[in-house]
Amino acid sequence: MHRFARAWAIAVLAIGPASLATPVAAHVVKQVGPYSVAIGWVHEPTYVGQLNAVQVVIKDAKGNPISDLSADALKVVVSTAGQQSDPMSLAPTFDEDTGLGIPGDYEAPMIPTAPGDYTFQVTGSIHATKINERATSSDTTFDSVVDASAVQFPSKLPSIGDLATRVERVDARIQSQLTAANDAKSSAQGALVVGLAVGGVGVLIGLVAVTLAVLARRPRAT
Repeated sequence: MHRFARAWAIAVLAIGPASLATPVAAHVVKQVGPYSVAIGWVHEPTYVGQLNAVQVVIKDAKGNPISDLSADALKVVVSTAGQQSDPMSLAPTFDEDTGLGIPGDYEAPMIPTAPGDYTFQVTGSIHATKINERATSSDTTFDSVVDASAVQFPSKLPSIGDLATRVERVDARIQSQLTAANDAKSSAQGALVVGLAVGGVGVLIGLVAVTLAVLARRPRAT
């Protein structure tokens, strides 16, 4: 990521002043006791609906990476637009046995689902040093989340918000139809009950009429 950022910066300078408005992938660097802590996204630009991760890179005063923290040593809470996530573990990506990963790199995977500015609150301990640092995306820090439609080709996919709206509309329509069906069922059941009651009264009246007729035909005692 840092090699990419340096290469991009060199390319921007080589192209000329007109390109200086293009933001360079970056992290917010905090000094926490004897440690340097860089906070940002793993992937920039950062698009809605695409898998990304909060990245924290830690080095000591001599610039050596700190790679021996456990997955529970650091937590991050992500917030945007008045909402915040549950604390997420920043797990080390470097494996000493295989040598794979980035020394001093800790990440918490996530998929941002809305565009806008995001804030990372990193807490925990770096060995015996407590950390409680906050960093927010901006033009001068790390990328804010943007809609992916600008880089979609050949067809533009509907956004997550549009899909959610469509699902809500379909759900509302289904609920309305179910309510209408239940109302119709209730009306039919009510009509059936009324019909049975009326029929029962009719049968009772018929029985009474037959009984009266039979009684009327009997000879009277003298």
